[in-house]
Amino acid sequence: MRFLRIAAKFIFILCIPVLLFTATIAAAVNCPLLYEYGFQKYNISSTTGLAPAELSKAARGLISYFNSGEEFINVTVTKNGETFELFNQREKIHLKDVKALFLLDYGSLAGTTVYAVGFGVIYLAYLRDKRQLAMSIFTGSVLTLGLMLLLGLTAVFNFSWFFLQFHLLSFANDFWMLDPSRDYLIMLFPGGFWYDAVIFILMGILGGAVIAGGISGFYLFKRGNKVDVLTGFD
Repeated sequence: MRFLRIAAKFIFILCIPVLLFTATIAAAVNCPLLYEYGFQKYNISSTTGLAPAELSKAARGLISYFNSGEEFINVTVTKNGETFELFNQREKIHLKDVKALFLLDYGSLAGTTVYAVGFGVIYLAYLRDKRQLAMSIFTGSVLTLGLMLLLGLTAVFNFSWFFLQFHLLSFANDFWMLDPSRDYLIMLFPGGFWYDAVIFILMGILGGAVIAGGISGFYLFKRGNKVDVLTGFD
């Protein structure tokens, strides 16, 4: 029984960084303001020749596609009075691969959420052990901060390498290698946009970890418990 409790707490602690990571990515993917921010900051209307309203239409189309059951995206826009399909076949295949990653993110978010909630209910309602629950949350938050700081330093100081490695690890083909002179997907989302998006995601994860760790740490401090991540495995 002791082994099972330790294993359950260990899994719960590991769930915290995964939950915060996947939740923040899901929020970013479905945040039109992030798309609009990138379009305005990098003057995408000038780069693509598309009016701001058409760019907003493209953003909504991408968000809708990532949350749909459609295999391939189909977004049409109007430019200089001509209506056409925004993404070519190569871009559509890449977006299908990207969608698979987002679906994996959604699934991971759902799984870790269910486990974390179940773990919390058991410790609060059945075991009535708020201290161990708080210590586990604090430990998971500290782990998240450490992992995200390491990831953040890598991304900030060598983003080109970081971005390349992400694509090499995430995709089994080269459809992500697009031409910025003719492929709208890379024109809509240049390298600077992805740098900003990574920083946004990292800040969201760090913020969540600070809040969760701060609340649990404050609870332990008020109770007079020593805040020590190792005691999370008692």
